Amino acid sequence: MTARKKKIGQLKITQVRSGIGCKENHKRILAGLGLGKIGRTVVRPDEPCTRGMVNKIPHLVSVEEVEG
Repeated sequence: MTARKKKIGQLKITQVRSGIGCKENHKRILAGLGLGKIGRTVVRPDEPCTRGMVNKIPHLVSVEEVEG
């Protein structure tokens, strides 16, 4: 039997606001995503853990779905 991998989409995450003045765990989430400066963009797999991180800090980032 062959295991088929489900094609996973990707998320393009851009930091739009500063983490200064935010809770410490919000700063850790930004660092975990690979962000830290306004305007920086990363592409991450569309997985539940990534979605959960983004849902904790919607006021700091903008998210776009990318075919990948």
